[in-house]
Amino acid sequence: MRRGLLLLVAIVVVMVMGVVYYALDPSSSRLFPKCAFLEFTGYKCPGCGSQRAIHALLNGDVVAAFKYNALLFISIPWIAVCIYAESQRVRNPKLYLRLNSQLLIWLFLIMVLLWWVLRNIFNW
Repeated sequence: MRRGLLLLVAIVVVMVMGVVYYALDPSSSRLFPKCAFLEFTGYKCPGCGSQRAIHALLNGDVVAAFKYNALLFISIPWIAVCIYAESQRVRNPKLYLRLNSQLLIWLFLIMVLLWWVLRNIFNW
């Protein structure tokens, strides 16, 4: 019962956030926080542009979403598969263990770090 309630609350929160991100543009609304790392250093962090990318995706602008944060854009299928694997953890433990293997975690970390460095070198 408690798990079902938590799932329902999570779904409602995600839907409300989706409506907010659909309706309001993070680049022009004061409701959304600015990146502290960018503000202090002048360099983009791996997540910079994610809010704008989500807004663009929800409004159907795939090209703009990719330009705002390519890492987020290409990570969406991976995130979906990981959420599925988590939900099927008991029924399909092999999938869960494969997706949470040390190798894949290290590869994802390397990808994030490369994205962080390359986006600042090439101003992506």
